[in-house]
Amino acid sequence: MINLKYKQFVAFITFCFLISCKQEKRDLSKIEGKQIQIDSTLKAVDSISAFVQPFKSRINQVLDSTLAYAPSSLLLDDGTRNTSMGNLMADIILTEVAPLFKSKTGKEIDFAVLNRGGIRSIISAGNVSARNAYEVMPFENYISIVELDGTATRELITFLITATRSHPIAGMQIIMGKNGGLESVTINGKPFDENRNYFVATSDYLVQGGPSIGFFNHIVSTADTGYLVRNAIIDHLKKIDTLKATTDNRFIQLK
Repeated sequence: MINLKYKQFVAFITFCFLISCKQEKRDLSKIEGKQIQIDSTLKAVDSISAFVQPFKSRINQVLDSTLAYAPSSLLLDDGTRNTSMGNLMADIILTEVAPLFKSKTGKEIDFAVLNRGGIRSIISAGNVSARNAYEVMPFENYISIVELDGTATRELITFLITATRSHPIAGMQIIMGKNGGLESVTINGKPFDENRNYFVATSDYLVQGGPSIGFFNHIVSTADTGYLVRNAIIDHLKKIDTLKATTDNRFIQLK
């Protein structure tokens, strides 16, 4: 009898426990919030500022250390079809990634092309630091290598000569006639050959944008390098002493 009562008691306690653990279904009725302005009116927390300061100082030291020197400012508006800043960027992409691509694939990169809008700052005359590289390329864009057939390469050339902005190129020369038509194209010093494929160094942003951006409508293959454009800039600055990029005849229109 006692054993039966004990079992009944245990069953009752277990039932009550299960009932108490049952979650009541609740529906969200409203959400409230307020906008907090992030400006000078916010007071810094001394303990947090003290904790962050050593890291901040070290980052600033690295970013502001001089890597190279620019005797004159590199601009984005000092030329019609090519600019000193654009030429520098395209040259950096081509020269820095070409050895990596060659070591992995045994193939040569034929030329490089970037978009003018992706270059976010000029480089002023004077000392050049890693901070300048972040200002020029604040985005996490990587260098990609696309393989284009002759037809797609011609489409790219047509896009470049009809564009309203001067998109940077390296490793190729485009000459337009007086009337704006295409006069000639050479790639690596050789006449453009529509019967062969070309390997082009560019930004993954242009590759991912596809036909909607206009650069690459038809791609044979793509190779991701895992190499940030910004890191290529910094690596290049570390190798040289003086930046000497200027406007030249890589992309011109006859007068």
